[in-house]
Amino acid sequence: MEIRKICTIVEETHTEMGKNVTPPTKRAAAIAVIKNPFAGRYQENLSELIETGEKLGELLGKKALEALGINSDKAESYGKGAIVGSQGELEHAAAILHPKLGTPFREALGGGKAIIPSAKKIGGPGTELDIPIHYKDAAFVRSHFDAMPIRVQDAPRGDEIVVALVVTDSGRPLARVGGLKKEEAKKEDGLR
Repeated sequence: MEIRKICTIVEETHTEMGKNVTPPTKRAAAIAVIKNPFAGRYQENLSELIETGEKLGELLGKKALEALGINSDKAESYGKGAIVGSQGELEHAAAILHPKLGTPFREALGGGKAIIPSAKKIGGPGTELDIPIHYKDAAFVRSHFDAMPIRVQDAPRGDEIVVALVVTDSGRPLARVGGLKKEEAKKEDGLR
């Protein structure tokens, strides 16, 4: 795995619509810009990218926690996404995000029973991607349905892939549309 750069984005919301958010909600994206070893050519076996996903799950999971300044037991929501440069294909993003990234990402966060929501696309430098996120132990906790936009101004170049993991310490600021609350979640099956 060849990493050109790692970026972190942290958002901390203190007020929303004139109301104080106490404590402030925080979310962070840890982003790696990597070389795509299969740029410009078809490759049947994508195991190299699958192994890269496993390494990035741990690395970026820890970077997101560090950026938030929290321990793993305070992580509440998660999500993942990738943007493939123009010389790649969507399957390159799928190889990184799906087969092996989840286990080390969950381990870095101290667990997570819910599926990790994801997004992927092809784009050029500065392409924005909305990373979907939800509560890590019960996907139907409505207060945590959200997304975080990420963007790296000079990536991905044609032969690169941008990989992003998002972690939060809470749900949306001032969530109040009902539904299952995190305190009510059974956390048994990853859904409710």
